[in-house]
Amino acid sequence: MITKKLLILAGDGIGPEIMTQVQRVICWMAKKRNITFDVNEGLIGGASYDKFGHPLTDETLQDAFDADAVLLGSVGGYKWDNLSFDLRPEQGLLRLRKNLELFANLRPAVVFDALVDASSLKTEIVKGLDIMIVRELTGGIYFGKPRGIEILSTGERRGVNTQVYTTGEIIRIADVAFDLAQKRGNKVHSIEKANVMESGVLWREEVQKLHDTKYSAVELYHMYADNCAMQLVRNPKQFDVIVTDNLFGDILSDCAAMLTGSLGMLPSASLGSLNAKGKRHAVYEPVHGSAPDIANKDIANPIATLLSFSMMLRYSFNMSVEADLLEQSIKNILDADLRTSDIMQLGKIKVSTTMMGESLISEMNKLTS
Repeated sequence: MITKKLLILAGDGIGPEIMTQVQRVICWMAKKRNITFDVNEGLIGGASYDKFGHPLTDETLQDAFDADAVLLGSVGGYKWDNLSFDLRPEQGLLRLRKNLELFANLRPAVVFDALVDASSLKTEIVKGLDIMIVRELTGGIYFGKPRGIEILSTGERRGVNTQVYTTGEIIRIADVAFDLAQKRGNKVHSIEKANVMESGVLWREEVQKLHDTKYSAVELYHMYADNCAMQLVRNPKQFDVIVTDNLFGDILSDCAAMLTGSLGMLPSASLGSLNAKGKRHAVYEPVHGSAPDIANKDIANPIATLLSFSMMLRYSFNMSVEADLLEQSIKNILDADLRTSDIMQLGKIKVSTTMMGESLISEMNKLTS
């Protein structure tokens, strides 16, 4: 029997109800695959503030340090909009990422055949699309100093943010991208603005050096960020793995996400460095928000969270067989025309959050019978 230590932070809004569907899969794996998870549940975001007066307590943070992986639902909502900035629900998530040193953000953009018509692009452009964007998450212009707003002697105000990267920060994120590419299509596009930014020149040089010394068998292409944005909507299937900095990754990953036609279908992973024991901190979460307007109505789409759990199985626990099973089951129920409200199409079968979870378990039973 395999046992992994898992911390579940369901969070706010639709978080608890979509996480319930993951719990179904966890129970199924214990019964059918002899895989158990030592599950600890905690609070984050607004739920944590309501009970403890803080969006992430020291105790919950310690639980995250002790876990093999963290699965998070969603945080935030208009209920907490008037809190001071340091107490907002999102600060709990930022603190979790910062303290666990989660420098690598993995955001796949995958188009399911059953949902290809949901994309705003032509079918032939997006059918079969499978891109992995690897975004550096703890450096760059969002964290660089100096930063701030100052008043000049002329009375004008000036805003300053600094784009800064070190060799080590570039190498470690590129290493993740090359390693992933070896397990996928063996191709990496490194994205920067080396034509106008010195930090981009450094980025390009260090990625190239790492490629030449360690990953020469992987195809490497360098591309400017503005061209990448254009190519994502022109010919997205040219990409396999995209690696880029914090700012460009923020923008390009949202662009790639919308190629799929539904932000509510997309998972993500935020990973730290491997320690001496070969373990890395990791947080897995859906890309979508807490959607408080539909919370507790049993209409939310649980698939992004289920796919986040699949990423956890694959990247934290090396359970590729179980990850493949879960992903194939999701594909099959979509092929069977089951849809929650957010992805509903004419002629399809509208189901609730609970019914989608039940259908998934039924399909997993079929595939393993």
